[in-house]
Amino acid sequence: MKRSAFGVLAGVAVAFMTSCGQAPTSYVADGRFVSIEDGHFVCDDQPYYYVGANFWYGAILASEGQGGNRARLAVELDSLESIGVDNLRILVGADGENGLPSRVQPTLQTEPGVYNDTILDGLDYLLAEMGKRNMKAVLYLNNSWEWSGGYSVYLQWAGKGRAPIPSVDGWPVYMDYVKMFMKCDEAKEMFANHVRFIIGRTNRYTNVAYADDPTIMTWQIGNEPRCFADDNKDAFVEWMQNCTALIKSLDKNHLVSSGNEGLQGCEGDINLFEDIHSDPNIDYMNIHIWPLNWTWVNKDNLADKLDVAKTNTLQYIEQHLAIAEKHGKPLVIEEFGYPRDGYAFSRESTTTARDSYYDFVFEQVINQAAQKGNLAGCNFWAWGGSAVPSSEHVFWCAGDDYTGDPAQEEQGLNSVFASDSTMAVIRDANAKIIAITR
Repeated sequence: MKRSAFGVLAGVAVAFMTSCGQAPTSYVADGRFVSIEDGHFVCDDQPYYYVGANFWYGAILASEGQGGNRARLAVELDSLESIGVDNLRILVGADGENGLPSRVQPTLQTEPGVYNDTILDGLDYLLAEMGKRNMKAVLYLNNSWEWSGGYSVYLQWAGKGRAPIPSVDGWPVYMDYVKMFMKCDEAKEMFANHVRFIIGRTNRYTNVAYADDPTIMTWQIGNEPRCFADDNKDAFVEWMQNCTALIKSLDKNHLVSSGNEGLQGCEGDINLFEDIHSDPNIDYMNIHIWPLNWTWVNKDNLADKLDVAKTNTLQYIEQHLAIAEKHGKPLVIEEFGYPRDGYAFSRESTTTARDSYYDFVFEQVINQAAQKGNLAGCNFWAWGGSAVPSSEHVFWCAGDDYTGDPAQEEQGLNSVFASDSTMAVIRDANAKIIAITR
């Protein structure tokens, strides 16, 4: 395979070929599933700890329709492979109509049960290309936020009125609307049908059923599923349990996770987090960490309050790790991010504070790998790679490159570009993990 300009020397690339054995020259579904033994991830009979990435737009980029660019996809996967990244968290596809503000497009499910085949084809192609590189995919199926549809679109399809758009109608209006999801049986059944359809697919490039594909590590209920109201907690737990039971009934080979943020995504109720994740059909626990969004830092003190961000991050990890250890399950920090220096967006801006923050998070995983602990991995948010954000506008518009930042966020804010100094931080962290676990 020809290396892109963003690759590294072949000797280095080989060293990071995989955390689960040697990469095949062609796709072979030979049973290298990630499993759990004694509360730890295992792959190829070896411990599996990782520093991975969020690559939510992978299926779109892998398509041959609007937004597709398979040449760029190869560049991105090769670049990720070169820094030891073999675990990608990916959006299966967006829901609803195209052309709305803040919405990822093109969407996958345009109406209930009606699918854009170019995105399905892209998802197939993406998994096939990841399989060639022995990468693992965490695929999330829903979203509580508007940027890929999710809750709000299912509610609109169920006749609950026009779905508000936070950038237009405001966040209070949006959150008041989506809290109806937990008690809307019709919306939840539409989502269940979507789960059945996706998990029941067979990849047209490999002829391997999704349920039999070791490239898939995990089916995830959604991106940051929330109940949005205290009186929804019981319904939320029940819905999550119904979802995990459905997935397990359809697929016996793959892991299942929630996609939940932790305390911040559970109405501030740590007991709700434990209730969700004590479900025997939940194989491992997730948390997300966002120092800026959670006001641990602000736009003007990203460097000055870096130590505060690190202190609060460690406390957040330890609070949830104690629950994971109690239940004998792995814990993954599957989203975390830190803005570029000076709250800048361009590729040319520096990332000194972010690099330091990433290094701190990675060290928690590295230390756990050394101790054979339950903190098993992390996925930074998010991979921008070779993307070039528009110089004419800040937010994404149709025709722009996909960066790591969804349409509702400033393009470049949390993206890791292939030219960033952060690349070395990620590469070094994966080198340490491989040295410990191999």
